[in-house]
Amino acid sequence: MEVTINNQTVRVAEGSTIWQACRMAGIRVPSLCYLKDVSQNASCGVCVVEVKGARSLLRSCVTKIAEGMEILTDSPRAMEARRLNVELLLANHPQDCLICDRSGSCELQQLAYALGINGRRFERTRKEYYRKDDSSLSLVRDPEKCILCGRCVAVCSNVQSVKAIDFAGRGLKTKISTFLDEGLGLVACTNCGQCALVCPTGAITEKSAVGEVRKALQDPEKVVLVQTAPAVRVGIGEAMGMPYGSLVTGQMVAGLRRLGFSKVFDTDFAADLTIVEEGNELLHRIHNGGILPMITSCSPGWIKFIEHFYPEQLGHLSTCKSPQQMFGAVAKTYYAEKTGVDPRKIVVVSIMPCTAKKYEARRPEMDGAFQYWKEKMNLSEEDHFYDVDFSLTTRELARMFRETGIEFTQLPNEEFDSPLGKSTGAAVIFGSTGGVMEAALRTAYEIYTGSCLEDVDFYAIRGLEGIREADINLNGAIVKVAVAHTLKNAGILLDQIRSGTSPYTFIEVMACPGGCLGGGGQPIPTNAEVCAKRAASIYLEDEHKAMRKSHENPDIISLYDDFLIEPLGEKSHHLLHTHYVERGNFNFSI
Repeated sequence: MEVTINNQTVRVAEGSTIWQACRMAGIRVPSLCYLKDVSQNASCGVCVVEVKGARSLLRSCVTKIAEGMEILTDSPRAMEARRLNVELLLANHPQDCLICDRSGSCELQQLAYALGINGRRFERTRKEYYRKDDSSLSLVRDPEKCILCGRCVAVCSNVQSVKAIDFAGRGLKTKISTFLDEGLGLVACTNCGQCALVCPTGAITEKSAVGEVRKALQDPEKVVLVQTAPAVRVGIGEAMGMPYGSLVTGQMVAGLRRLGFSKVFDTDFAADLTIVEEGNELLHRIHNGGILPMITSCSPGWIKFIEHFYPEQLGHLSTCKSPQQMFGAVAKTYYAEKTGVDPRKIVVVSIMPCTAKKYEARRPEMDGAFQYWKEKMNLSEEDHFYDVDFSLTTRELARMFRETGIEFTQLPNEEFDSPLGKSTGAAVIFGSTGGVMEAALRTAYEIYTGSCLEDVDFYAIRGLEGIREADINLNGAIVKVAVAHTLKNAGILLDQIRSGTSPYTFIEVMACPGGCLGGGGQPIPTNAEVCAKRAASIYLEDEHKAMRKSHENPDIISLYDDFLIEPLGEKSHHLLHTHYVERGNFNFSI
């Protein structure tokens, strides 16, 4: 259709909104409540434009174009209304921008600057003051900074189908709240952090552990080990000002050494270990009549989702711990023995794209290393330690780099340390949705058939579609598999299992859009286009790896020869596998 935008004639697709039409014409109309594929509730009034013939200004994010429409995005009337709406939001907003976690990436801050707002014209209209909610192990809510845009509500409800938060109250008492106004850590929140990722201000942020990690790094009695998840290497560069999807593995390693970590290891090593255990577990279930379909268990947000909403299906989960937790257990047992370090002096720090990993690290079940040493060293409960001590997001790592004055783009490429730093291409692709499935199939195929898998690329299960499925030929035996990302899509597959119609043998679920690449702890912005660029880099690193199958990793082979003995063995069972908890059925017809 042909429309006129700021006196320029442009042709745009029929059915487009004015906001979309403006973007197609290269004109950016600001908005705070609108977010592509997430939210379009027209609540903020910032995207208003003037349309010839219309008696009032129109909200461009929800108004469809019409043939011949004449639109002005920067008329005095539109600009003044836009400025007024932002000033009214600022009236109730704290003025602590300099010390806010979102300073520099706050959309309200950026918009106020762009509109030339340099003072506070209106008095606060909201009489009540809200306390911070820090009940969650993963997230902090600050209702004082909330502008009621509704993005968090939309992503929690429409993308994740969790509905842990919603609008409550009326008029000036309207706020975003939880069921019965309980703390976020006391309701059916999965800790996925998508709310923090889409929040335009600092109303929802990760619960930072940067201070505790710095304290550990400064303690001469501690041996501080760091592990880095695969998705971080294609995210941290963005947070340091580089293009989307920049692959900066070597520079990341160099930066971590300069922060003072004793050893820089790779979670990819533990991802390879996970695949060996998980692949053998899948084949054991197939051969011995175990519960099928088996579902992956690497994503802690997904685990909490099934515990809350589908507790009767916990038996379908793989008993394997996530790579983060496997790494911690191995670091404080195998590595401690190998180096002669007291495990109580080892501090394991994880760099993750995920806020739910903070919660996972404090699950009561995640103390395998302590249980291993308890009798050997005659430890008491006062000596208790977890397998992973601290989990930082990609954003928190970027904050540490900036605080330390590290010129990230000037760093050389350095290698991970041994023996927990060697990995394969199969481990790298864990970061992308479908990657865990593909990595598992590369190993399961060779264990099942006893023959070499020549083509290791399973393209059918790659991509950012919500649910993907494929028939895998294991030397004549057909295994039907499915891959899902976002918890809403996971619910669809679980409903199939509940109704007895699921045709699958193996299912991969990732809680976040795009998998770990779109995790709640990744740089802002994170969206489908950004995730696609990160995925391209992940698969590029896989292609260039000398080894692309987890079971071929020589350090994994040595780990079994020297310590674990065999996959699914007694020691593996105690250190690398776990159980899950029924948290009550909150299924409201998801």
